[in-house]
Amino acid sequence: MSYDEIRHFADSWGLLVMVLMFVVFIAWPFRKGARRHHDEAAMIIFKDDDHG
Repeated sequence: MSYDEIRHFADSWGLLVMVLMFVVFIAWPFRKGARRHHDEAAMIIFKDDDHG
């Protein structure tokens, strides 16, 4: 493979793959069922709190 072939691949399919990964990474926290995990992570600092 020459440099031009690799560059063409990166400019077309590589860009598409990166955009798709970006969309998945942005959408991942908003998936159904993630709220429980986020609530657990938010409350972990209070796990050993005796004042509640």
